[in-house]
Amino acid sequence: MEKIIIFDTTLRDGEQAPGASLNPAEKLEIAHALADLGVDVIEAGFPISSKGDLDSVKNIAKSIKGPVICGLARAIKQDIDAAHEAVKYAKNSRIHVFLATSKIHMQYKLKKAEEEILRLAVESVKYTRKFCEDVEFSPEDASRSERQFLFKVVEAVINAGATTVNIPDTVGYAEPVEYGDLIKVIKENVPNIYRAVISVHCHNDLGLAVANSLEAIKNGARQVECTINGIGERAGNASMEEIVMAIKTRKDIFSNVETQINTHQIHKVSRLVSKLTGFVVAPNKAIVGSNAFRHESGIHQDGVLKERSTYEIIKPEDVGFTGTGIVLGKHSGRHALNERLKELGFVLSQEEIDKVNERFKELADKKKNIFDEDLISIVEDEIKLIKSTWRFESFVINSGTKIIPEAFLTLKFKNKPLSAKSSGDGPVDACFKAVDKITGIKGELQDYRIEAVTKGKDALGEVSLKLKAKGRVVTARGSSTDIIEASVRAYINALNKIESL
Repeated sequence: MEKIIIFDTTLRDGEQAPGASLNPAEKLEIAHALADLGVDVIEAGFPISSKGDLDSVKNIAKSIKGPVICGLARAIKQDIDAAHEAVKYAKNSRIHVFLATSKIHMQYKLKKAEEEILRLAVESVKYTRKFCEDVEFSPEDASRSERQFLFKVVEAVINAGATTVNIPDTVGYAEPVEYGDLIKVIKENVPNIYRAVISVHCHNDLGLAVANSLEAIKNGARQVECTINGIGERAGNASMEEIVMAIKTRKDIFSNVETQINTHQIHKVSRLVSKLTGFVVAPNKAIVGSNAFRHESGIHQDGVLKERSTYEIIKPEDVGFTGTGIVLGKHSGRHALNERLKELGFVLSQEEIDKVNERFKELADKKKNIFDEDLISIVEDEIKLIKSTWRFESFVINSGTKIIPEAFLTLKFKNKPLSAKSSGDGPVDACFKAVDKITGIKGELQDYRIEAVTKGKDALGEVSLKLKAKGRVVTARGSSTDIIEASVRAYINALNKIESL
């Protein structure tokens, strides 16, 4: 059985998705989650891009045990120096160097001839080997590169010391048969290819990233570069959870390969990445979407009740999904709550349990039925990565069709209650303006979304928003059965994020 190396680039290519900016604490929490998930390589960032990114990669390299910690670099000495400075603290480190090889990139972006590209590729790998034995090289836009030139570059960088050669479909242009054949002919035409691992990095511009990655595995690729929830540039990257579960589910096709991913952690990590990036996972998203294991059709329900495999090819629990029935209510005790949280994968301190229990009791008084999604949302809302400078206390709204909405709102600052009154275009706007008065921070709302976390008239609502203040832009969430309260909580969470940066 051969191992498929899972190279996760959520913190690098994933964060390059417009609007997916993460602060250092958030990146570190995702890195810990990826390590628990069992990924083999974490591409932690692009260190030369900013001091913040360099420091963040360095922090991950110092803190994360298990996976290889990788930094990206262009085929430029200062990029490679920065990557080395960032990853050198890791027990197992890698530097990933890239240089475009397609005619369109060489002509319009790099303005360099093939001979110069070949020279730069070899020189950059040799220079990187001075710092790091584990060197990955990517001929950018490989799927649109002239094949004979691509063979020449791959052979040359392996001779120069590259231990992994990545064949990226940078713009998502390839289709599965074509891309699988590319991997096949590289193996047939590069004489020293046996000295390196063939990796693939597929983008989803045509919705084929996962299909292309799987076809590459069939043809000899043994590392797959992917992201949680498929986030990334433009239409995103190949989705890690889909690749892993396809390999696990279709053993008739992938009988000779396996991954070391702990699939029971998939749903939990998906939720974490969604929460911290502000990117909502579509309900119909394969493997991790909220509808992935739900059946509404009577025929489907009947079939599943008689034999689950009639309509489910994956067991929900295999990816960390749990039942959505009634599990807790207002008469439940702290012990029962704590046990259920453990079942959901949350191991909390006593102080954190107290916070969650307080919110749980408040919710149980408002909601007849408490679902697992309610508990997950409460934990995500209460157990934050950032210092809570401001804490929500209470609000009163006066609103109607023929009056100007007015809000009276109270926050706590260092356990001291502070209140303000304000009017606005609606009750939510009035509350936001009252928060601005109390905090003295003027926020500019750039995006605002409402989503029902659970079902029923008393569903827990979750508000996601993007806020600009003090020259920074952050995303945050808040939840409650009252959508105005959820909005205020999200707004305060965003301000606390900005204060912590």
